Amino acid sequence: MKDNNKSKFYEKYIKRKLDFIFALLALILFSPVLIFIAFLVRFKLGSPVLFKQQRPGLNEEIFTLYKFRTMTAECDENGELLSDEKRLTPFGKKLRASSLDELPELINILKGDMAIIGPRPLLVKYLPLYNERQKKRHLVRPGITGYAQVNGRNSIDWETRFELDVQYVENMSLGMDIGVFFKTIEVVMKRDGINSENNATMEDFQGTPGSIGEERE
Repeated sequence: MKDNNKSKFYEKYIKRKLDFIFALLALILFSPVLIFIAFLVRFKLGSPVLFKQQRPGLNEEIFTLYKFRTMTAECDENGELLSDEKRLTPFGKKLRASSLDELPELINILKGDMAIIGPRPLLVKYLPLYNERQKKRHLVRPGITGYAQVNGRNSIDWETRFELDVQYVENMSLGMDIGVFFKTIEVVMKRDGINSENNATMEDFQGTPGSIGEERE
């Protein structure tokens, strides 16, 4: 494990400033791409163009995540949403494979909700299910991409994914962030680990033996 004080200094005084600068530049540079994708999403999937969802961030504080929509809003006869596999269109699959659906998260970075590199922000309902070690993933801002994403993305199990998240928190540095950034480009180009083994999206996390939620039962 790296010197924790160095990691905290990097996050507080360097990382946040770099994230803001690069996010602002990226929004300006990719603004034509954002407008074009927004038009395609509106035409192919309808309104709203953006997918918004509450996610836990730094210190488990809840924020609104922004992404481009990749699924339809189709429901069954009871008014319940259909499964992800049925609602994820070919266009949506391509958008996810390219990771272009993540571009609106640059707004989250400017707002201070997220970072470029960090553990991915997951669902609020998972918060009671983490064990003490897994909860450490919320000691830093969540990221658009992260250490787990370049080491398997959705193809690895939850426990491995969380362990990689915690390893990032414990060893965070500028060098590590640069390595994850360039590895992300490689992973996106190869389209590795986009889907889990059995589903179009990652299966729900049900908790790990020894988790907070299980201790309460």
